[in-house]
Amino acid sequence: MAETKRIFTFLLRFIAFCTTLSAVIIMISSRQRATVLVFSFEAKYSDTPAFKYFVIVNAIVSIYGFLVLFLPPKSLLWRLVVALDAVFTILLTSSISAALAIAYVGEKGNPIAGWLPICDQVTKYCNQVKGALIVGFISVVLYMLLFLYSLHTALNPLLLEKS
Repeated sequence: MAETKRIFTFLLRFIAFCTTLSAVIIMISSRQRATVLVFSFEAKYSDTPAFKYFVIVNAIVSIYGFLVLFLPPKSLLWRLVVALDAVFTILLTSSISAALAIAYVGEKGNPIAGWLPICDQVTKYCNQVKGALIVGFISVVLYMLLFLYSLHTALNPLLLEKS
């Protein structure tokens, strides 16, 4: 039973690592040049601080996820992993929230503020950003599951202990 739990945790952590890394790669590669009338502009992720934040957080979480894959099962560092899972879940949630807000403005615009939607002119760019955000959302869900599982694993021996 313990071996099955270890394999399940490893697979879940590996998939979470792959999703955060994929979100970074998709977002970094999102760019498109467009011409409207006589004006030419290039849309890229680095033009928006929220997208930069999304990339940086996902890159940091990817590195963390990769390192945790090689942590020995009997290591005392697993208690630290519970806290780090919580921190990185919160960071991923905040980064996806910020990026979703900017993506919504890019898609729909804001007529009250006078911001026009840009996705009609740069559809490839917007589709790549949507893809990165979908993969990023999957990584948030996976890290929430990992956090809950690691919390359960860390607290379970404490709750079963009789005084």
